[in-house]
Amino acid sequence: MGTKFTVYDNGLNPMKSTTSLEASNLRQELAAICYETNVLGFKGPRKMSVIIPGMNMDHERVSIRPRNEHESLLARWQNKNTESVIELHNKTPVWNDDTQSYVLNFHGRVTQASVKNFQIIHDNDPDYIVMQFGRVAEDVFTMDYNYPMCALQAFAIALSSFDSKLACE
Repeated sequence: MGTKFTVYDNGLNPMKSTTSLEASNLRQELAAICYETNVLGFKGPRKMSVIIPGMNMDHERVSIRPRNEHESLLARWQNKNTESVIELHNKTPVWNDDTQSYVLNFHGRVTQASVKNFQIIHDNDPDYIVMQFGRVAEDVFTMDYNYPMCALQAFAIALSSFDSKLACE
């Protein structure tokens, strides 16, 4: 169980087209976000996985243009076929006895507690924050991102945290 999102560019959906499509016209998958069900209910932090296309030797994003659901980023990740994809996770917050809450160090960029606050890391280097997102006022959030993520990927991942039907809240 959980909630899953896929981010596409403006290419054509292969499931909705009746003509044979050139691969270059097919929509490109830019990211997949998977929120895992929180077994602690409201009490614990959310767990999320982010899957983005890998980078080639020229530091350009690998094109992922699935013709069916079996070729998607989510399917590749679920089948452990992670060649040419990057698997990222949210950094696990630590319990703070003083505040009686889970906390992350945002180095001053995030100023208010929220279930929506998160940092995205790669398991190989948990100190390199690929992306962070968090509340700074009642309806104001801040977002930072680093290589290999682009602004569109980061913004879509941030938007996914606002879905009211998340299985983990």
